[in-house]
Amino acid sequence: MTGKTFDDAFRAELEDLIKWRRDVRRFKPDPVDPALISSLLDLADYAPSVGLSQPWRFVEVTDKGVRDAVIASYEQCNAEALATYEGDDKALYAKLKLEGLREAPVQFAVFCDEETDKGKGLGRQTMPEMLRYSVVTAVHTLWLAARAAGLGMGWVSIIDPDIVRDVLGVPNHWSLVAYLCIGYPQEDLAGPELERAGWEKRNAAPKKHIKG
Repeated sequence: MTGKTFDDAFRAELEDLIKWRRDVRRFKPDPVDPALISSLLDLADYAPSVGLSQPWRFVEVTDKGVRDAVIASYEQCNAEALATYEGDDKALYAKLKLEGLREAPVQFAVFCDEETDKGKGLGRQTMPEMLRYSVVTAVHTLWLAARAAGLGMGWVSIIDPDIVRDVLGVPNHWSLVAYLCIGYPQEDLAGPELERAGWEKRNAAPKKHIKG
């Protein structure tokens, strides 16, 4: 992959892809070809990582018992989160759909291997959190690749990381970074669902960078 250039048409398409990426919570029940998922994970492996450590560990969640445990964790954590709001915010929060755990045909728990030897510690001596940031780049790469393939993806964070790690039986030094729901979306939204629901607004224009 040397000397590759991208023309204006490609850059315009890339801009559309970034703008049309969505956090999807409403999925069709249609199955997703495992070969497609495999190809998307291959693309995620091209994400940048500190020291070329590639610390991401994608664990597909297929067992119904495990999925039920994740749903139970979400329901408890969501109830606790609801209790922290008051007034109109509380009423609106209670109406929001914040996950697709029951509908999404494909689900992954994405962990960071905090003790990986790959990369030989380069770049982590002063900022060890770079390992987890690297996992986030893999998640975002997967997100864009999934969107380009016509799939939707949702990132569920209202769950107890320890419960997810325990029910999956992964090593204790793997820390949960993301729980992902993947499938074909029920609809293509022109804007973020939280914005449509009135929870928050996206900035009208990018903030200007700050010069130090």
